[in-house]
Amino acid sequence: MAVFSLLSLQNGSDIRGVAMGPHAELTPEAVNRIAQAFAAWLSERTGKAPETLTIGVGHDSRLTAESLTAAALAGLEAGGARALCCGLASTPAMFMGTVYPESAFDGAIMLTASHMPSDRNGMKFFTRAGGLEKDDIRALLTGAERLPAAAGAAAPAPFDLMALYTADLRKKICAGVAAADGEHPLRGLHVAVDACNGAGGFFVSQVLAPLGADTSGSIYLEPDGSFPNHAPNPEDPKAMRAVCRATLDAGADLGLIFDTDVDRMSAVLSDGKAVGRDALIAMMAAILAPDYPGSTIVTDSVTSDRLTDFLENRLHLRHRRFRRGYRNVINEARRLSEGGTLAPLAIETSGHGAVCENYYLDDGAYLAVRLLIAAAKCAASGGSLGRLIEDFHPAFEAREYRVSIRSLDAAAAAREILAAFERYCAAVGLAVDPDSCEGVRVSDRRGWMLLRMSLHEPVLPLNIEGNAPGDCDELAAVAKAFFAEIDTVDPAVFA
Repeated sequence: MAVFSLLSLQNGSDIRGVAMGPHAELTPEAVNRIAQAFAAWLSERTGKAPETLTIGVGHDSRLTAESLTAAALAGLEAGGARALCCGLASTPAMFMGTVYPESAFDGAIMLTASHMPSDRNGMKFFTRAGGLEKDDIRALLTGAERLPAAAGAAAPAPFDLMALYTADLRKKICAGVAAADGEHPLRGLHVAVDACNGAGGFFVSQVLAPLGADTSGSIYLEPDGSFPNHAPNPEDPKAMRAVCRATLDAGADLGLIFDTDVDRMSAVLSDGKAVGRDALIAMMAAILAPDYPGSTIVTDSVTSDRLTDFLENRLHLRHRRFRRGYRNVINEARRLSEGGTLAPLAIETSGHGAVCENYYLDDGAYLAVRLLIAAAKCAASGGSLGRLIEDFHPAFEAREYRVSIRSLDAAAAAREILAAFERYCAAVGLAVDPDSCEGVRVSDRRGWMLLRMSLHEPVLPLNIEGNAPGDCDELAAVAKAFFAEIDTVDPAVFA
């Protein structure tokens, strides 16, 4: 039997794994060892002795949150660091714990698996420079492999980080609408929130209500790691139907939905129209455009040509597509800005959005703050938030196919398939985008297709967007004919 390696828990720049049941991988023992390794890694990177380090630990609503948090705290203490227990928190708040002078964490750990099923959990790590990168996670896990689990020397102290974080969000809203302390700048604004039974219920009780907003009709605010109502994911169709229905039933001006750890967000207009994916990017760009004229918006690779047209021809901004993965998109925005090309917004269609003025932190609550400020200003002038994207045309039809690769070397097979797909599409008259940042993007009058390699699976996702009735069918037929001749994939997805 193969020996389990902690390295298998790496998921890009995060750690994730099954945390419940007989096949659990992310066990308390594993978390303890990883936390010890983080203390050692942080000591080496900062040049500070372990006993001088302060590291905060928070968690979302998952069923394994308490046991894994206790293991992380014990591991940090065993590693010599001072550990603080922040309890139920959001991922962005844990990063901000490294920024606020009242907390001044040297590092932070968040126990979360974002939108994944209830039997999963994970770990995200922060320093004052931001989230750890893939190479950092690998180094951390390599160090953890050499460590045994160990008990901490003392009971970690509690720390109310969310009080600092929510006060900061309230302050930002007040500043955005030029309201003085003690005023209620959101009075008259009705906001319905779906917290997906994750950690986001705080946004109602600690941000919206104190500023005077009507939050009646909000749903699923209670933390419950079994996620009994729908997946904690703004991309999930059932979740979006729930928040759209809640917004309409409440007669709210705006609906908001967060994922489990509140680093992602989507919205709903007063007419029940969902504002997600390309539409969310368009709205956030429209909100930021007056402050950052002529700047560049960085998105993931699956955004539409319609979005490019809106950003460049309506908002007079530039559009830079980049590789999928929220860290990839954020790092590209940082790179551009450091090179003299201002990129104020880095955002994925998944709802991960990071703004330069907020440390390039992917923070769903901060995006919501920006939306609320815009909504309050629109209401004060007799307008509506929807007018910001009234010129952004919705997709007629969009699809995604996931083509499984049948090869022991999936990466090599994918490279060959992508090269062949590019040649095939050019031969049948589809224009190949020379600036495809990922995979192969092609287009013609009917719409566009993007074929790329999945970040984490032996799968080739194919995104198609058609401009009129039958266009998706015709483009899919092109792809189906191509894959019928490829013996290293399963073409059944087109059946």
